[in-house]
Amino acid sequence: MKDSLQPGLSARLEYVVPAERTVPYLLPESDEFAALPAVLATGFLVGIVEWTCIRALAGHLDEGKQTLGVHVDLSHEAPTPVGSQLTVEAELSNVEGRQLTFTVHAFDDAATICQGIHRRAVIDTERFLARLRRRATR
Repeated sequence: MKDSLQPGLSARLEYVVPAERTVPYLLPESDEFAALPAVLATGFLVGIVEWTCIRALAGHLDEGKQTLGVHVDLSHEAPTPVGSQLTVEAELSNVEGRQLTFTVHAFDDAATICQGIHRRAVIDTERFLARLRRRATR
């Protein structure tokens, strides 16, 4: 890993919530989800948090390395309606070997939407893909 991969790295992502990121779209085959209100789905919120953390790492990983999410401990405290701008801030708070821990906070113009931690693991992309291919052939 590069020497620059240190606690304190951060990123901020602003995201306008489209209808396609609301609860009814989370699993379109689910009648139960389809019946719920059109607000930002927790599943999509997690993806947006991961995206922000990935951005914080830009330029700080060695060639052939990437990260994958391995743990999520996030609140989802308030609904975010379609058209609202969500702002996510992520800061790398701990580096322990290949494990990276981020502190995250997300908000819109009315409230805190989310806060918590997200962990990512640094992977060797080729090794990971080889392992994945072996699993797929079983």
